[in-house]
Amino acid sequence: MRLAHWAVNAPFRPLLLAVLTSSFILPAQAADLVTIARDALQNDATLAAARAQLLAAEAGTDVERGALLPQVNTDASVSNTRIYSRQLFNFGGNSIGASSFGTDNNYSSTRLNLDASQALFDATSSARLNRARRQLDQQTLSLEVTRQQLLFDVSEAYFEILRAYDILEARRAQEAAIGRQFEQARERFNVGLIAITEVHEAEASFDLARAQRIAAESAMQVNFEALEQLTGRRYASIEGLAGELLIDVPKARERGAWVALAMDNSPQVLLADAGVEVAHSEVELSRAERLPLLEAFANYQYFESDQDQLIGNDSNSQLGLRASMPLYTGGTTSAQIRQSTYSLEASQYDFEAQRRDTTQQVRSLYTQVVNDVTTVAARRQAIVSNRSALEATRSGYEVGTRNIVDVLNAEQSLYNAIANYAEARYDYVVNLLSLRQQAGLLDVEAIEEVNAWLTGEDIHFILPESNEPDAYQRAMDIGAPPTPGA
Repeated sequence: MRLAHWAVNAPFRPLLLAVLTSSFILPAQAADLVTIARDALQNDATLAAARAQLLAAEAGTDVERGALLPQVNTDASVSNTRIYSRQLFNFGGNSIGASSFGTDNNYSSTRLNLDASQALFDATSSARLNRARRQLDQQTLSLEVTRQQLLFDVSEAYFEILRAYDILEARRAQEAAIGRQFEQARERFNVGLIAITEVHEAEASFDLARAQRIAAESAMQVNFEALEQLTGRRYASIEGLAGELLIDVPKARERGAWVALAMDNSPQVLLADAGVEVAHSEVELSRAERLPLLEAFANYQYFESDQDQLIGNDSNSQLGLRASMPLYTGGTTSAQIRQSTYSLEASQYDFEAQRRDTTQQVRSLYTQVVNDVTTVAARRQAIVSNRSALEATRSGYEVGTRNIVDVLNAEQSLYNAIANYAEARYDYVVNLLSLRQQAGLLDVEAIEEVNAWLTGEDIHFILPESNEPDAYQRAMDIGAPPTPGA
């Protein structure tokens, strides 16, 4: 059974379906949550940016590691020198110009210089490498935070569409039912059985139901757009949630167990802890600026020239140790140490704040999920009770003990109960996913578990018209709630 229909007479439905199929090429199978989550993981721009930042952090460790490896530099030159000179000799007050003698004025030379060094003790470069490694760990956790947030956002957007559709179905059924009451009221007025005020009451209720249906259609379209923004793709239809969904409390049945899971696995908590480690490495780097640098070096120089017609070369080499140490830097190093120490203190407070926030979020979400289990059952029972009340009110209206206002109020109460039941079901699903995210357990496997709750029935983005008889019948067919598992 499809979850989307069009309000046309049965003989014309095949023709309309053929037209729609030719105009909109719909996929043979609706997209499910796993498919859409994978699309988001591949196409989301924020996640792609986080991946690029991780690659940049990996390259940063290679940059800092290079300072501790051998350094080899060379420079060379080949030149031709031509000297122009003019000298004046004074003989008895007369200046006579003459060129210099005994010097080669045109010669070539070649020079080569080769330097090599290896750090033996370089606390600053070692501290920079350690900082780069801590930043890489931090960026890895940041990527995981982004990934889990994306999985939750996609799941939430998916189930918000289903929530909007179920509410839309209830509002369509409500509009259809109240529309029938409105038609009956007009017929009764025309034969003189009721006053015009009852017709106006029915019309006002019908207009309200129509406005609620239009608002529900708008919400569904907006939710489809939100899903497209996360995945970069437009979906013609998605799979719906099973009607007989088994609602049960989370597997770990104590709040303390979920808090312990969050402290060990939450990427937000681990990211804040990684921030503390990065701040520690900044303090170590500031202190390393005061330590000496010791390195081994080797140098080779070669020089060749044909000046004065002497062909030959000179070369020399050096091998030794070189040390340097800052003695006074104008107070800069001390200021840097103080600055990084305060930054470390701030990061420790940030970690504690994140730990407390995660603890509170996990406790609240666990309590909410447990409450959702009983709320879903209560909301479903409310449908049964309101349906019975509506039937009794209709019977009273037929025999004259109730008026049409009572009937309309009973109709609205029933469909509000149906909408509230849909709200409760999706609150349970979304809160359970949020709990898993806060605990750091929202991965593709968790998405696959939730995906098993889907039925394969399609919800189309092409919105059907109002006053749909099938929607009314489905709303009236909701049965008793399932028994939660042990």
